Amino acid sequence: MKTYDVVVVGSGSGEIIVEEALAHGLKVALIDRGPLGGTCLNVGCIPSKMLIVPADRIVDIQDSRKLGVRAEIERVDFKSIIERTRRSVQTSEHQIRQRIRKIKNLEFYGQRARFINKSTLRVGVQDISGGKIFLASGARPYIPPIKGLRKIPYLTNETVFALNRKPRSLIIIGGGYIAAEFAHFFAAVGTAVTVLQRDLRLVKEEEPEISALLKKKLGARMKVRAGMEAVEAERKGKLIVITARDKDSGQKQEFAAAEVLVAAGRKSNADLLDVEKAGIETDEKNYIRVNEYLETSQKNIWAYGDAIGQKMFRHAANYEAELVFHNAIRGGKNKMDFLVVPHAVFTSPQIASVGMTEAEARMRHKILVGKAMYSTIAMGESLMDTESFAKAIVEKETLKILGFHLIGPQASLLIQEVVDTMSSDGTILPILRGIHIHPALSEIVVRAFVHLKERD
Repeated sequence: MKTYDVVVVGSGSGEIIVEEALAHGLKVALIDRGPLGGTCLNVGCIPSKMLIVPADRIVDIQDSRKLGVRAEIERVDFKSIIERTRRSVQTSEHQIRQRIRKIKNLEFYGQRARFINKSTLRVGVQDISGGKIFLASGARPYIPPIKGLRKIPYLTNETVFALNRKPRSLIIIGGGYIAAEFAHFFAAVGTAVTVLQRDLRLVKEEEPEISALLKKKLGARMKVRAGMEAVEAERKGKLIVITARDKDSGQKQEFAAAEVLVAAGRKSNADLLDVEKAGIETDEKNYIRVNEYLETSQKNIWAYGDAIGQKMFRHAANYEAELVFHNAIRGGKNKMDFLVVPHAVFTSPQIASVGMTEAEARMRHKILVGKAMYSTIAMGESLMDTESFAKAIVEKETLKILGFHLIGPQASLLIQEVVDTMSSDGTILPILRGIHIHPALSEIVVRAFVHLKERD
């Protein structure tokens, strides 16, 4: 058996732990069956945004007519876009692999690992133990139990980048963040897209009015069928037919397309590690349970990132990795505050959120709510944007910011001011005292807080 000071499972945000441990002179083992770099680098945020950027340009051109600009898209080179995405991923993965080979005091295991007891993992035929073990083991696509689905070829966020030709038509099963982003891309490049969402709302974790506006906007570019649960899949000639049941009426309807993309959620990788053999507790969805310090139920084992199923975004995992290392190696006792973890959905229109929804805040606090339309600020009027908005949720007595939500141009950038304030002062005062450029979209943030009021 080989023994290490630190064992890290997962090379995405796990690489942060590896680098910190090595800088402290510790002997480290890194385990990852590959590809190296984790979900974000290989099949998540980075490659998907390389698709989203050209999709945004296409939509901008299509929408420019309302501004008095008449332009036409001559051709969309799907193959070039997808190949550029693959090259970027392959280059980054190769660079990580080369870097790992050159690092002293680091041993890399490129096979699947399983716990055999609370301090020992079996990797292939090799048993290794660690004084401290960090699980950044991530998650994978959830494949719902749809009759016949496993008998047909289907795409996921992990396999969609292997496409070489633009599908003429595509059914997307799911209505969350991944589904919304891929729906935006494929519709932009000219694929006839149908979204089947079992819930009555798209991106159901967002504010209801944001979900409604996204459904309206995407619905103008594709078929969006909410409240339709896919129950059966079969191939008929060159097409794949999905039978879906209306959750209200119970009536069934068939939808046909050349390709099917399953984006119905994520599934924990904890089962692949046999965590129960180490006495590590999991929740009802099999994600690893942690306390506020990101400690598991087993001493000297920490978990974070997608492995714990909380805020499943790379920026969250990176932050958690720094916190975990501080607590585990430096002897700190810092708590993870998930309230201040923001996220964005790079669909069209763009969405960004941080903190509580209005419904969540109302259950715990007396609140004020402020809403401002982009059209009420000069730049929003210049964009001729009559539907995008920002929404602020504040605790009435303290003016502490509880949540902030945006749907519209540059949402992922505009929310940063709120995130920074929530992480420091926490109240609306720094934002109101700050001088905002006029005319700029950042004025929408101030406007939302200016409009705070009680509402039923």
